[in-house]
Parts: sequence; structure tokens; C-alpha cells
Amino acid sequence: MRSEIHPDYREVVFQDTSSDFRFITRSTIETDETVEWEDGKTYPFAKVEISSQSHPFYTGKQILVDSGGRVERFRKRYGKSAGSTATPPAPSPAERSPKPVVAEVAAEVADEVVADAVAEVTDKGDATAPDA
Repeated sequence: MRSEIHPDYREVVFQDTSSDFRFITRSTIETDETVEWEDGKTYPFAKVEISSQSHPFYTGKQILVDSGGRVERFRKRYGKSAGSTATPPAPSPAERSPKPVVAEVAAEVADEVVADAVAEVTDKGDATAPDA
């Protein structure tokens, strides 16, 4: 195995910022912070936003962790205010369906076709009518 191509796999202390739970595990994460663990040794230290102590799947509780204003950015982008839970009214069937528009266009086209046909027959009648 080639040396110096693999990251340093070492014990690291992680802290869940939402519950202040700390745990130690092996990782290759790069960090400049260190912390003294319960055994008296100093380990690299990394912060995480969610762990098994705060994740809804493991806790059975739903908590909202707004990391970096993501929820507010979403609400701002899509027009939801922080306290707004109202949903917009559903469109009426006429607004949802393109059929009325299609029917109107079809009626206009039919009127034009009938008018053209009548004009054509009328023009032919005049041209082929015998002179009296």
C-alpha cells in the first residue's frame, strides 16, 4: 500500500450543537479545534448540527433546527411569512381546464370556415349564373 496518499484516520470528538451531546469516534475530518475528553487525552474536535440525540427518527420529537437561516430564505423565496399557514384557494374547474378556451377557438374557426364556404358558393353562383 502506498504511503502518504490516505487521509489520517484518527479518533475525533463530535459535538451535537442542538443538544450539547458529545461522542468520540474515528474519522478523517480535518479540524483545527481540539478538546480534552473524559479520559484526559486531547482529541480533534468537530461540531455537527444533528446527531442521534437530536434527530427526530431517534428521538420521536420534531424540532426545527434552522441552520444558517435556511427556513427564512425558503419562506422569503416562496412568499411564505413566518406566521402564515394559509394556503391559496384552489382554482375553479373552469380555471383549471383548458376546454372552455378550446371550445371558444373551435367555434371561431367554425364560424370562419362557414363564412368562407358561403362566400365561395355565393361567388360561384354569381359567376356561373346565366345572363337573362
